[in-house]
Amino acid sequence: MTTFNEFGLAAPILRAIAEEKYVTPTPIQAQTIPLACRGRDVIGIAQTGTGKTAAFALPILNYLFNKRQRPAQKSCRVLVLSPTRELSGQIADSFRAYGRHIRPLEIALAIGGVPIKRQVRALARGAEVLVATPGRLLDLVNQRALRLDQIEVLVLDEADRMLDMGFVHDIKKIVAMLPKVRQTLFFSATMPQQIVQLAAQMLREPARVAVTPQATTAERIAQRVILTEKASKPALLAEVLRNENIDRVLVFTRTKHGADKVVRLLNKSGIAAEAIHGNKSQNQRERVLSAFRKGKLRTLIATDIAARGIDVDGVSHVVNYDLPNIPESYVHRIGRTARAGAEGVAISFCDHDERAYLRDIERLIRTTIPAIDRHTGMRTAHPAPRHAANRKSGRPHCSGNYKPQRHKDDHGPYGARSRPHHAEQRKGEPTDLGNVTFLQRPGEPRRNAGHRGK
Repeated sequence: MTTFNEFGLAAPILRAIAEEKYVTPTPIQAQTIPLACRGRDVIGIAQTGTGKTAAFALPILNYLFNKRQRPAQKSCRVLVLSPTRELSGQIADSFRAYGRHIRPLEIALAIGGVPIKRQVRALARGAEVLVATPGRLLDLVNQRALRLDQIEVLVLDEADRMLDMGFVHDIKKIVAMLPKVRQTLFFSATMPQQIVQLAAQMLREPARVAVTPQATTAERIAQRVILTEKASKPALLAEVLRNENIDRVLVFTRTKHGADKVVRLLNKSGIAAEAIHGNKSQNQRERVLSAFRKGKLRTLIATDIAARGIDVDGVSHVVNYDLPNIPESYVHRIGRTARAGAEGVAISFCDHDERAYLRDIERLIRTTIPAIDRHTGMRTAHPAPRHAANRKSGRPHCSGNYKPQRHKDDHGPYGARSRPHHAEQRKGEPTDLGNVTFLQRPGEPRRNAGHRGK
């Protein structure tokens, strides 16, 4: 397919697409739209920024246009589930944009962080399309403000992120309330085994669409790692933000508290920054995201979950202040740059405790990321973690007569994690005493800090 005209979409939809200046379908759109228009269930595997929203929104709008009927009160014909408020809002906006010439077309949004009464009133007369987060959807169902027995099409977007956020039980509850005869469109950036099992329960003979190999990174992103100490990260971030040629930068932290802390440190350094995460109110999140999208805010600090709703083409840099402990999250993070054909830069800070995360990321993306030592400014091979790796099992291991070395961020004779966890230990598993790890074999007496291999 070379143009949207070849999909057989209705004239009002093609007119809206032309007004959006869409000319050539992306690979996920070219493969998904014809299948969805024929009523097939689809599993779509594609990274963020590949045009997934239009891939499911356009065939759904075409279906609604060709099969016009009023939705029943307190119900909807199409249900779209997404993990975050921001992403849900953007999906609803896309439906409105692509369906602007279809009348009547009621698009409803059900998300947390805002009063539920307004959403109850919007659903009282029914909606063609409801875009919702799982938690708020169940709230509406429990209040008898919404029924799910009239749904004709279900879309599950960012399925892997919803499972990461703990929505799997909510999703199963929702699916159990839906009609068995329906069309289901299932999209995920990765396909771990839990996602495969969930898809098998939800879809009927689905067509599989994978536009890129799983967990690959964009070729237009220049990636590099800076090896540093944890305590040096704030000064290093300020240095990077001052020295890099940045249009907009998205800085990722692992926790919400960490995001707020980075904002305070940057503001003290004279660098304007704002944070977006789950503890912020919806009005705060919308205000900050709007300023970032318009270019009024240059530096945005975010957590992985909140960033799923950030769809801004002008992000020139992504900085991983904290490396993610889930390798797939690295791919999602850096995918926020190099969008719409542009080039981007991804810079990751890596301290001693994060080197195992770095190795997991490199195994996933099947490449070695160039590393620079902050102190020398020279490219370097990745140093080994504090524990020597056990070659067979991959578990940390050292000999029984090993004497631990203190590091400046350690506390106590065996480091910050010096308290033994004997009660949690099972036979045949390593006993971790901070910087010392003794491998206990079945049948042997338990070793402890006072036992030196005698």
